[in-house]
Amino acid sequence: MKAIENMGWKEPTPVQVGTIPLLLQGRDVIAQAQTGTGKTAAFGIPIIQGIKPGKLPSALILCPTRELAVQVSEEIKRLSANLDLQVLAVYGGAGMEPQFEALHRGVDVVVGTPGRVIDHIQRKTLDLKNVRYLVLDEADRMLDMGFIEDITYIISKVPKERQTMLFSATIPGEIRKLAEEHMSSPQVVSVSEDELVLPNTKQMYFSVGRKNKIWALCRVLDKEKPKAIVFAQTKHMVDIIESRLTSYGYPAAAIHGDLTQARREKVLGDFRSGKIRVLIATDVAARGLDIEGVNYVINYDIPESPESYVHRIGRTGRAGKEGKAITFVSSDEMHLLEAIQNFTDVKLKQVEVPGAKGQETVREVLDFDEMSDIFGMVRFEINIGANDGVNKVELADFIARTARVNEITIGQIEIGPTKTVVEIHKDVGLKVLRALRQSSYKGRKISVTPLNRKR
Repeated sequence: MKAIENMGWKEPTPVQVGTIPLLLQGRDVIAQAQTGTGKTAAFGIPIIQGIKPGKLPSALILCPTRELAVQVSEEIKRLSANLDLQVLAVYGGAGMEPQFEALHRGVDVVVGTPGRVIDHIQRKTLDLKNVRYLVLDEADRMLDMGFIEDITYIISKVPKERQTMLFSATIPGEIRKLAEEHMSSPQVVSVSEDELVLPNTKQMYFSVGRKNKIWALCRVLDKEKPKAIVFAQTKHMVDIIESRLTSYGYPAAAIHGDLTQARREKVLGDFRSGKIRVLIATDVAARGLDIEGVNYVINYDIPESPESYVHRIGRTGRAGKEGKAITFVSSDEMHLLEAIQNFTDVKLKQVEVPGAKGQETVREVLDFDEMSDIFGMVRFEINIGANDGVNKVELADFIARTARVNEITIGQIEIGPTKTVVEIHKDVGLKVLRALRQSSYKGRKISVTPLNRKR
């Protein structure tokens, strides 16, 4: 209680209210809760309350990533600051010798990633025979990362007489199966079944195509000056975004699986301290990241699974503070947006990309891929119509000759009294646009406006 008071906590979070009494009774618990809802303390407090210090570990906490393992171990240390408990984080990318030495001296709580825990088990440097508390933290993430066999192996090395706690933002079928096989009549506590997305996070989306994503991102960074995590689908795209942003002078850095542990730690340290304001990450790299003060999550690439969306935007709107989540959605990705809305039962508000004051770092470009229909046709509005004596055959011939394109690239023509809408294939769209803007029709200067795709 003294440690909790020193951490400045005034009242328990919903997941703590739901799980701590059950865990103090010795029950196995499945808790559906995101990172940022206080789940580390939800399992940490009962473990610390019940543990008896000794030479061998009494508690084993499995985490999907090294960053989360470090964060969990640090919080357990803070909660047990007034007790004589030894807590150790074990994870890949860190030296084995210090871990060997710590385990040899005696550790009460081991927090680790599955791979490194198995490494120690097989080297016989980690003896799990005294483990009475087993925690699977962010179980769905471990499942996504292919750790299910590793987890099953580790569980086989832990005594059957134990208390098992499973924490997960989502509870897919494989997690339920895991629980049935390895838990004893678990109680299910859900603080996010009806509300998978944190209530303090405002969600919105921009309708923006691939070519203008970097423009939209820079507009947000210029206007909001946020401490933001930007998510992209691939390591390659993360590197591209980092390169573009740093070349424009934004304090940004990338984090993904190809970086060395030292580099990852430096990037995260710089982001925590504020030296870096924009962290560009893949899903895998950002799993389990708990960084204070992140007020924006930007989905540069919309995730293909709604579960990933929930995990991503859980990086903001934490500890009672308001956060914003912006998702960039192209016309071809509306089905992914609908899947997210159905899964979270939250309607995302469409908002416009912020306007610029003064000189823009990056300018919006014409994106004919985004503006074209399923046949690749883009609609152009031209300032001539029936009142100018134009007909479809003449206009099609004029466009083909002026822009030097094949007539097959010209689609439907809708002639109005003063304006005409012409369909042009996106492959020759820019060529036609430039040619027409430099020409006249029957002595009249032509103006052309590309139109957005019909919804």
